Amino acid sequence: MRDPDEDSSLIETFSDALWMERGLSRNTLSAYQSDLAKVADWLHNNRGYGLLQAKRADLQSYLADLVKRGRKPRSTARLLSCIRQFYQHGLREGWLSSDPSLRIASPKLGRPLPKSLSESEVEALLKAPDLDDAEGMRDRTMLEVLYASGLRVSELVDLRPEQVNLTQGVMRIVGKGGKERLVPMGDEAQGWVERFYSGGRVELLGERVCSHLFPTRRGQGMTRQAFWYRIKKHAARAGIKQTISPHTLRHAFATHLLNHGADLRVVQLLLGHSDLSTTQIYTHVARERLKQLHAQHHPRG
Repeated sequence: MRDPDEDSSLIETFSDALWMERGLSRNTLSAYQSDLAKVADWLHNNRGYGLLQAKRADLQSYLADLVKRGRKPRSTARLLSCIRQFYQHGLREGWLSSDPSLRIASPKLGRPLPKSLSESEVEALLKAPDLDDAEGMRDRTMLEVLYASGLRVSELVDLRPEQVNLTQGVMRIVGKGGKERLVPMGDEAQGWVERFYSGGRVELLGERVCSHLFPTRRGQGMTRQAFWYRIKKHAARAGIKQTISPHTLRHAFATHLLNHGADLRVVQLLLGHSDLSTTQIYTHVARERLKQLHAQHHPRG
């Protein structure tokens, strides 16, 4: 029989090792721990043993069960990657003598184009917050910074005043894996940050102190979930029909840069992608846009 405490301890040790070796974010580590805990529970309930006793057929059955219940290929592939990393770590640490995740085929992935917004939709979204309200001014500033810089939502909500150099118009961002990059803001976003910092932020905080650039009315930093809710609210007000998230503006940032002739490697640096292949998906978006323009305006389009 499997000892549930043993599995929990192994997962915790694996997570600590990932943090030390690769500097993964808290959100990524939490997702890994949750995924592995679900695998361990399934093994216990269906096989009567734990992670270290699992066989390749067991893992294949678990993944097949998820697919039957509607799990998407990309999500399944991420889960399989997590499982493989766990067992590779177990081999290095001597927890087991063979890797049961070997020779499990990854699901075939398509190459979905990221959802983006047109430039007119972005303009409507930026104008949606109520500027007579301190929260509205904060939201407008956050949207301007997000679209001007292509930050990840976690980078945006965690932004501190000391990371922003208003004189030079750049932000010092610490991204995935603790990698640091300088990101320009642009005059428009810079102006909104200056205006909010001396006005709306003071109104939101009162006498309280907050280390975050964009606080809530409670005087605390905003969560990713809270900003997700705010952006959906503003999108509805702007009349945007598609479901959007903070990541949609990151996609719009990259797509619009490429549409206006930016170099792909520059966009890679601005987004904080470690591999150019991650950024290359945006060339497909830009190519589709060029095809649309050609079809619309060329006499023989």
